[in-house]
Amino acid sequence: MCAPVPPGVVWRKSSHSNGDGNVCVEIAFLASGAMAIRDSKNPPGGVLMLPARAWDRFRRALGDH
Repeated sequence: MCAPVPPGVVWRKSSHSNGDGNVCVEIAFLASGAMAIRDSKNPPGGVLMLPARAWDRFRRALGDH
């Protein structure tokens, strides 16, 4: 779901983003428990919002328990 992100959210770049600028994903944990995801090369380009349960399922699917 795309939605506005509350002001003051702290974005963190993924540790899997590479240094040449081609794969840059940022995440932010929201007070609601939801997760916001955006492309760090285009911050105003939109944000994907995942509810906490969906983020947990996504992480488990990637093997990050």
